[in-house]
Amino acid sequence: MTRSSLPLPLVPALCAALLLTGCAQGADPGAAATPAASASSSAAPSPTPTPEEPAELIGGGTEVFPDRRMVALYGRPGTPALGVLGEQGPEESAVRAKELATQYEPFSEVPVVPAFEIIATTASAGPGEDGDYSEELPVEELRPYVEAAAEQDVYVVLDLQPGRQDFLSQAQQYQELLELPNVGLALDPEWRLAPGQVHMVQIGSVDAAEINATTAWLAELTRENDLPQKVVVLHQFAESMITNRHLVDASRPELALVLHADGHGTPELKRGTWERLQQGLPEGIRMAWKNFYDEDTPTFTPEETSAIEPQPWFVSYQ
Repeated sequence: MTRSSLPLPLVPALCAALLLTGCAQGADPGAAATPAASASSSAAPSPTPTPEEPAELIGGGTEVFPDRRMVALYGRPGTPALGVLGEQGPEESAVRAKELATQYEPFSEVPVVPAFEIIATTASAGPGEDGDYSEELPVEELRPYVEAAAEQDVYVVLDLQPGRQDFLSQAQQYQELLELPNVGLALDPEWRLAPGQVHMVQIGSVDAAEINATTAWLAELTRENDLPQKVVVLHQFAESMITNRHLVDASRPELALVLHADGHGTPELKRGTWERLQQGLPEGIRMAWKNFYDEDTPTFTPEETSAIEPQPWFVSYQ
């Protein structure tokens, strides 16, 4: 399959991703006081516990947009071929993300929050032991990046490339991370295979029903844990990648959905994709943009990216 054979620009992940196959309080010491002492002290009421402050997003508040924009490093930890996030360790990645976000501040009327978009599950050329054509990173391998991000006020989005597994099943594997207040989710339909399909033969796709099942679970998790609103990124560069897209439910107040224009190429191709993807976009979904350091010709500058209409709410770099 060549880029010229597709109506929209390909993403480089078509080649790169397949490089992998791979205190409770103790008893009061005065509890055994004499009767007289007990009587004299009984008038003092017990202190009322102070309720925990509700969790907030980086920068404050509980709703993602329109109070901030985000700029993210994309990639898989330890794998530079899959994006710039993999070019350095957790702490260094946090510093790099913050420096990148700073470059966007002159062009935004609201604060720009740095972010990681971490490939948590990666499309693989072979089926693997579980036969799903997707390699899932264990939670413990992701935790250093999530912790470094939290220490440095960097948001985190966990990106899923599920192969023949469904998005909901994979998202549930990362529940303990998604229960944190500044961790969101990204779904990449390019790497969602139907039974019998394999990567690199066709572009994958997902139906709106599967997206809605995943976001319904995430919204419930967010609500039950009294968490601030979560970012949900939907990747797309071809119309076929999300079937029945008009049925995607963006009405859940626990979630902030963005559609990520995930194509690379010339400025004309990228803008063409950007315009087409907005046609028929369900109400409540904002637009997001992706820049590629190596594959875009040339890579948009922060000023050029910010000048796109509508101005992207979420920008990632691969």
